[in-house]
Amino acid sequence: MIRIGRYFIIKAIYIFIDICLLSMSLLIVCWLRQETLPFTVTPHSLFLSPANPFRFIFLSWVLVTVLLNKAYDLYQTKREIFETVEVWKVLKSVTLASLIMIVAMFTVKIADFPRSILILVTVLSFFCLSFWRILKRLFVEYLVTKGYNNYNVLIVGAGKVGAALLQEIQKKPTLGMNVVGFLDDEKTGKAVPGGIPILGRIDDFVKVARREFINKIFITCHHDGDVFLKLLEQARELGIAVRVVPHGFELMTGEFTKFNIGFIPILEYCDEELFHKQVGKRLFDFVSAGCLAVLMSPVLVVIAVLIKMDSPGPVFYFSKRYGRGGRMFHMYKFRSMLANAEHMTDEIRDRNEVDGPIFKIRKDPRVTKIGRLLRKYSLDELPQILNVVKGDMSLVGPRPLPISQIEKEDLQQLRRLEVRPGITGLWQTRGRSDLSFVRLVKWDVWYINNWSFWLDLKILFRTIPVVIKGNGAY
Repeated sequence: MIRIGRYFIIKAIYIFIDICLLSMSLLIVCWLRQETLPFTVTPHSLFLSPANPFRFIFLSWVLVTVLLNKAYDLYQTKREIFETVEVWKVLKSVTLASLIMIVAMFTVKIADFPRSILILVTVLSFFCLSFWRILKRLFVEYLVTKGYNNYNVLIVGAGKVGAALLQEIQKKPTLGMNVVGFLDDEKTGKAVPGGIPILGRIDDFVKVARREFINKIFITCHHDGDVFLKLLEQARELGIAVRVVPHGFELMTGEFTKFNIGFIPILEYCDEELFHKQVGKRLFDFVSAGCLAVLMSPVLVVIAVLIKMDSPGPVFYFSKRYGRGGRMFHMYKFRSMLANAEHMTDEIRDRNEVDGPIFKIRKDPRVTKIGRLLRKYSLDELPQILNVVKGDMSLVGPRPLPISQIEKEDLQQLRRLEVRPGITGLWQTRGRSDLSFVRLVKWDVWYINNWSFWLDLKILFRTIPVVIKGNGAY
């Protein structure tokens, strides 16, 4: 009961702040555009004065925007979603509210409403409502990391999916989820990587949930229907939220949707080709890479001179790689090794420090002095900007592996060839060379299945501090 009361209080505060910000946006814009209005702008006249022929439009505008914000679930803070998702919802809400106002004014035949006010209020409202939500999310995340409103979580299933879920939760303390343990019928008494114990079998759910004060459970394994229904019923009686990881989620392509047929809820694994939506991605790559090529040209020249001064040999290294659809292309890099590096490979092959088909060692004798610096900060990858301009690569995507290394591996990682390879990707923001090949492939497949423009932007921004720190690069 206390939790429900607190929820409504917080929701009321959110609505009040939105009303204040929307009113402030209207007041500021109307004050700036005073010469276009037939009344003197004050807080009172804006909404209440009979001298203002647009007061009902202004009141309705605020009300409609608040109702749309509520419809888009903007009066709660879901910790699991990105800030960009919330901002996108604000944009849709504010834009739709403005369109509704245009239709309303046309319907009731309100003439002479200034178009400049309509546009400026829409823009300012969007920025105000978005900015405060970003600040609110930062504040909530701070409180969560200090222990406020955290949840005790139990994971049902200690297999690969359960272990992977644990890793993701532990990486995000702002979720406020404290995983107290697992339930698993086959691994009782053991512990999974991460030091979290297996507290019992699935039949022990009620006892464990009461003892550990569980708030949420995640079901990651899929037993027969009776076991699943029993868990749902027990969780409902205990007031515990249940979340289910979709079966076979790693094989899903694109997005999935939830809808109803009658009263039956349906989860659709969309099989439509996602990449017909990537025309914008290619345009973004072309424009961004073209601008970067121009801006970075002085840096490229300096690096080329340093390479020539450091060791004999060409400035650039061309490596054959597989691109989208298995099409072969030459990937450009600054040379970071001795000119005869390929002939030295067989002599040091037994010193490989990376699993899978990738060959890397930390103190590689083939790497030049300047090459070691270039590799540490990924400066040797800069010429790949030209690959992006040509269309061989993308700014973000699975990293292209050498052909000789791919042909030594099984076919599972060929899924990576469904998209253009990228200069950076998920695995570069999560460990770079320190990441195992199996984990690398899994992250690349996850990226392919869950691609979005916002995900690309997030990876690009996360790449910057990773490259500056130089961690995991050799």
